[in-house]
Amino acid sequence: MKGVLLVNLGSPDSTDPKDVKKYLDQFLMDERVIDVPYWLRAFIVRGIILNTRPKKSAEAYQKIWWKEGSPLIVLSERLQEKVQAKTELPVALAMRYGNPSLKSGLQELHDKGITEVMLVPLYPQFAMATTETIVVLSEELRKEFFPNMKITDVPAFYNKPEYIKALSNSIKDYLADKDYDHILFSYHGVPERHIRKSDVTKSHCNPEAGNLACCNTPSKAHEFCYRHQCYQTTKNVIKELGLDENKVSTSFQSRLGVDPWLQPYTDRTIVNKAEKDGIKKLALVTPAFVSDCLETLEEIAMEGKHEFLEAGGKEFYTVPCINDNDEWVDVLAKWINEFNAN
Repeated sequence: MKGVLLVNLGSPDSTDPKDVKKYLDQFLMDERVIDVPYWLRAFIVRGIILNTRPKKSAEAYQKIWWKEGSPLIVLSERLQEKVQAKTELPVALAMRYGNPSLKSGLQELHDKGITEVMLVPLYPQFAMATTETIVVLSEELRKEFFPNMKITDVPAFYNKPEYIKALSNSIKDYLADKDYDHILFSYHGVPERHIRKSDVTKSHCNPEAGNLACCNTPSKAHEFCYRHQCYQTTKNVIKELGLDENKVSTSFQSRLGVDPWLQPYTDRTIVNKAEKDGIKKLALVTPAFVSDCLETLEEIAMEGKHEFLEAGGKEFYTVPCINDNDEWVDVLAKWINEFNAN
């Protein structure tokens, strides 16, 4: 019997600094998020970050928290409910960090007699800290607790025409009545070393800022190259909507630590668009996220807007994530029903 497990990033249980600290500990102690030896990761996370960041992060969560709870969790639940209404297969929901846990999601399906699971990481682009960590943990849990269960994971879908069409239409619909000069596609950042580590050829990827030759040269490495997949997502949407390439840019947000992360950085790009390029009306799209969350609602919609206006910009539009958009629901249901038919 088949079933489906949708998996998103996760969220603290509340905006209490204690819950935020617990969440950050689980998130940042993941070896695929901060990929350094355990002793050094523990020193950085538990010796430094968790002594300062939880209070600040809790304040940020308080700005975007809904009455129903965490926006990411609420939106994920809405997506699950809509998808469930369009398929006969049981559809469960889990988070990589926080609750409901991956183990609880697999347990829910197991208790319903499910022996074959379609695992859907809700990330359009592959990355060590997103898709890979979900797939790896799911397999570890399967071996330990559900040995008779088969798991089939859905790979990155950044290049799937039906996804690109749904994403593009959601952008077009939101901006239909907006007057803007430029669109900035902002993706979550990762350290440059993650790109090199994910390079299956061990020789193709060169993630240094400004060097896009490797991203534009066909290679097996692109199957697991986050940067290539981000730029390709932007290209796909430009083509789908017939946008002027000169009025679209790509950047990366949310860096941590002193090591080089993917560039250009979103915060600097936002300021430069206003100060150097004279852009007065800027639209922001965040296609690395399926669901709106802290990074889109606070970091972009609030902080990004403030930075842009301070730098001389006049209008700042944050395009909502694809969330539980009906066309996106139909795409997921289509993939699930195809899985059921095979």
